[in-house]
Amino acid sequence: VQLQASGGGLVQAGGSLRLSCVAFGRSFNDYHVGWFRRAPGKEREFVGATSRSDISTGYSSSVEGRFTISRDFTKNMAYLQMNNLKPEDTAVYYCASDPDIANVHSGAAHYWGQGTEVTVSS
Repeated sequence: VQLQASGGGLVQAGGSLRLSCVAFGRSFNDYHVGWFRRAPGKEREFVGATSRSDISTGYSSSVEGRFTISRDFTKNMAYLQMNNLKPEDTAVYYCASDPDIANVHSGAAHYWGQGTEVTVSS
């Protein structure tokens, strides 16, 4: 599976962005999907993940209530809707996928997108 993330950009604090992750090569439906981010000078951070069926989702406490992960199985895509963005959300965002949900949560997913940059101005 090859993943490609897109949708990043510059937004003012309080604004919204929707990131997209499209899968190529195999059906995305067999894989769990997660989103991670790496802020300048910081370690990669788990943002959230959704199960293969998109029934079960989980988020880090820093984004809970503001970010939402969803999937479109007909388009082989996953999304990260980000609302009420804050300057501390500035980072490069990555989508990741794996047949094992534990690997997604731990950051050990087999498949990663190339990253899309999000900058939130104050």
